[in-house]
Amino acid sequence: MKIVIAGAGEVGVYLARMLSHEKHDITLMDIKEENLAYANAHYEILTQVGSSSSIADLRAAGVSKARLFIAVTESEEINITSCVLAKKLGAKRVVARVDNKEYIQKSNQDILQSMSIDEFVYPEALAAEEIVASLKMTGAHLIHEFIDTGMVFFSVDLKGKSPLIDNTLGDVRKLYPSRSYKAVAIKREGKTIILKEHNRFRKGDLIFIISKKDAIDEALKICGTEEFALKNIMILGGSRIGQRTASLLQHKYNVKLLEIDKEKSFEIADSISDTLVVCGDGRNVDLLREEGVGSMDVFIAVTGNSETNIFSCLLAKKLGVKATIAEVEHTDFIDLAETVGVGTMINKKLIAAGTIYKHTTDTEITHFKQITDAEADILELVAKKNSRITKEPLADILFLEEATIGAIIRDGVNIIAYGDVQIQEGDRAVVFSMPHLIKKVEKYFN
Repeated sequence: MKIVIAGAGEVGVYLARMLSHEKHDITLMDIKEENLAYANAHYEILTQVGSSSSIADLRAAGVSKARLFIAVTESEEINITSCVLAKKLGAKRVVARVDNKEYIQKSNQDILQSMSIDEFVYPEALAAEEIVASLKMTGAHLIHEFIDTGMVFFSVDLKGKSPLIDNTLGDVRKLYPSRSYKAVAIKREGKTIILKEHNRFRKGDLIFIISKKDAIDEALKICGTEEFALKNIMILGGSRIGQRTASLLQHKYNVKLLEIDKEKSFEIADSISDTLVVCGDGRNVDLLREEGVGSMDVFIAVTGNSETNIFSCLLAKKLGVKATIAEVEHTDFIDLAETVGVGTMINKKLIAAGTIYKHTTDTEITHFKQITDAEADILELVAKKNSRITKEPLADILFLEEATIGAIIRDGVNIIAYGDVQIQEGDRAVVFSMPHLIKKVEKYFN
C-alpha cells in the first residue's frame, strides 16, 4: 500500500517505523531535512523535504497514487489543508491530526464531512479518554473495554498471595475451570510470552487477561488483588491531556490539578471550574504532602515530560497513593517504568497509531490497540466466509506461535475461546499478537 505521511515529529516517525515493518510503500515528508534524517537512516522508507500544504510537493511525494495520506504535523491548520489537497489530488483516504476538540464533536460532523477528510485524530483527547477508561478498574490495568460486548481486556501484577504462583497454565485451568475469563499472555523480565499449557506462573508476572465483566472479581482474586473504591484524584500537569482528563472526571470525583506555571494555572481554573487547581511543583515532597497526596486514591502524571511523570508517580506511591498513571512518551522508558512499579502507562503515539492503523488494511478490523506495557497488539477481526480460521475447532488449527485468540463475539454473545470452540463466518475474534505477525493474523480471517 502506498502511504504518504506528512510531518516527521514523534507521531509521524513512529507511524513510519510501525508501517515500514509491514512492507508498505512509505513516503515521509517534512519541511525540515534534519527531522527526516533519523527515519531515513533507520527505516526502509522514502523521505522528502517539502511542505504538505504545497500542491507541487504533494505531487512529488506521489500523493495521487496514495491509498492513505496521514497529516500529523505540529500545525492543525496545515494538517487540514494538506488532507483537503491530498484528497483532491487523488489520495483514497486521508487522516488529519488535530488539537481542537471541535473536530471530533458529533454535532459538527456534517460540516466536517463536506471537507472530505475521512478521520480526525486528536491524540491528547484519545489519551485522556484512555485514562478515564482505565479508572473503571482500580485493581488492574484496564487495556481495552469492548463496550458493545461486555468484555474487558486487562493486565494485572501477580501478587505473592496468588494461588497461581508456581502452577502451569494447564494446572490453573483444572483448578479454576471457569470459561468466563482467559489468561492469554504474561510479561516477565521485559519479555512478552504467549501462554501455552506448560507455561508456569511466577510472582511478579504481568498477566494479560480477557474476561466477561461479571467474572472480573473472580479473575482478580486468583491473581491476588482486588478492586478499591475511588473518590479522590490528583493530576500533575495542566497539559491538554491533564485538562481534558480533569474535565471528564470532575463531576464524578474530587479532582485536584497541580500546574507549575502560575499564569496557566489561572487559565485552567477559569476553564474547569469544578476542579481545584493549585500552582506548584509536583516534584516537591512538601507541596505534595501539603496538598494531601497521601489521601488520594489515584495520582495521574501528564506533564509532557516522561522522566518527571515516572519520578512523580514513584514519589506519590511512596507517600501512600493506591494507584498511579503516567504518561510515558519516551518508548525506551516504558520497560523501566514498569519494572520500578509505576503502574498504568499511556503513550499518545501508540494510541494515535492504533486509531490510524485500521486504515492500512483490507481486513475488517473493528478494534485495534497497541499495548503500552507490552510489545504486543490486541485487535478484533471479523471472520470472512471460507476463511482459514473457520475450517476447524481452534485446537486443530495451526495458529501462529506468537499470537492467540482470546474470545469471540457471535450474535452479541461472548464466548471465551478455548480449544473446542470453532469460529464461524461473521464472528468477531479478539486476538492478542506480536506486532510483526499482524499481517499473518489477518490472512487467517480473509
